[in-house]
Amino acid sequence: MNEDLLFLPVVTQIALTFCLYIYLGMAKSEAEKLGLVNQERRALHHDSWPDKVIQINNCIRNQFELPVLFYVLTIILWLTETVNIYIHVLAWAFVVSRLVHAFIHVGSNYVPLRRKVFMFGCLLLMVVTLMLGWSIVMAPNI
Repeated sequence: MNEDLLFLPVVTQIALTFCLYIYLGMAKSEAEKLGLVNQERRALHHDSWPDKVIQINNCIRNQFELPVLFYVLTIILWLTETVNIYIHVLAWAFVVSRLVHAFIHVGSNYVPLRRKVFMFGCLLLMVVTLMLGWSIVMAPNI
């Protein structure tokens, strides 16, 4: 198995973040055109923007929480050559959970469902972390 393929879910996660930034830019432009932005406060105050802009911005902020752990784990797994089919499946499942989470976050923003999806992604990373730890512990001494 090509261990480098582990970086495809990483690239997908990064692409999600960039897509959210583009969506945020579009939402900000629209809000400004409609006169929904408090121009005097916008440089320093989060609440100067309409709720939709804040909602998208909060979703972007979420992309720098669990995904950061995912990036670190991916690099460690690749460096330690402990990538296997299970890690690939878990990595893709995590990224799918992030896509679903982002879709909910910028859409209905129904918190109970969003929380469940977030916790599922968190659980996936915990499993990957345990697998990495096990691999390190069980590695033969050189």
